[in-house]
Amino acid sequence: MGKYILKRVGAAILTIFLVATITFFLMNLVPGGPFVAEKSISEQAQQALREKFGLDKPLIVQYKNYMVNALHGDLGLSLKQRGRDVTDIIFSKFPISARLGGISVLVALLIGIPLGCVASVNRGKWLDNFIIVIATGGIAVPSFVICTVGMYLFGVHLRWLPTFGLTTPLHYILPVFALSFYPTAYITRLMRSSMLDVIGQDYIRTSRAKGVSQFLSLFKHALRNAILPVITYVGPLLAYTLTGSFIVEKIFVIPGLGGQFVSSIMNRDYTVIMGTTIFLATLVIVMNTLVDIVYKLIDPRIQLN
Repeated sequence: MGKYILKRVGAAILTIFLVATITFFLMNLVPGGPFVAEKSISEQAQQALREKFGLDKPLIVQYKNYMVNALHGDLGLSLKQRGRDVTDIIFSKFPISARLGGISVLVALLIGIPLGCVASVNRGKWLDNFIIVIATGGIAVPSFVICTVGMYLFGVHLRWLPTFGLTTPLHYILPVFALSFYPTAYITRLMRSSMLDVIGQDYIRTSRAKGVSQFLSLFKHALRNAILPVITYVGPLLAYTLTGSFIVEKIFVIPGLGGQFVSSIMNRDYTVIMGTTIFLATLVIVMNTLVDIVYKLIDPRIQLN
């Protein structure tokens, strides 16, 4: 296990380095700059700002300076939010997105796994068909459509729920619904397919032949193996939702990391773009490594090497 984790750490460092390098050069390939759109400041002031942040230097020098500072834990200052450190911005926005994303993932798992099990047990019956139709619709409908319909129906027409911000428990309902709709549908289909595969195995039929009830057979024997594909999906899902859904946060005006990332791209805030990208890449890698370790805990037959 220790050797495996060391190998994953080495691969993670290389991956983060490549992600940071590609993002840096792609970001700078786009014409314009962070201060070009600011018509209120003079050309001399823009030049002074470029010199202050080192943007007047050759690109390769900027890259080297950024990577050296990043290795020392310094992600720089925001180019647009005066005096604000990028690390402070990330860690002030991340808890908001993480809270919303964590609730959404929990909702998706609590609904998706049972629905997938119910559909597989009732394969070919009306209940199975009904669940599959709902799940397929959930996968096909984009999240911005869910947001818009939810806001209009429950926020504007019925006036039951607030449509922006994240200050009270009621404010969480619509964003969580929009954020968990697709993962719930996907987990349902994934769980159904996996469970159908497992309940067709000989050891499940043997347990049923020995008089074990269907519920106990599914819960004790089938679920443990059938849930492995869902765990694979949960790793990147956690990384995606914990850092905030860009669309959902923008539509519901939630001051999380996803909305901040979108704003930094629109404002060409280079240091914030780089910082959030590195943070997201690190989170994805950590989550995937944890998923592999959970694999081993659930099924000891799996060899991590």
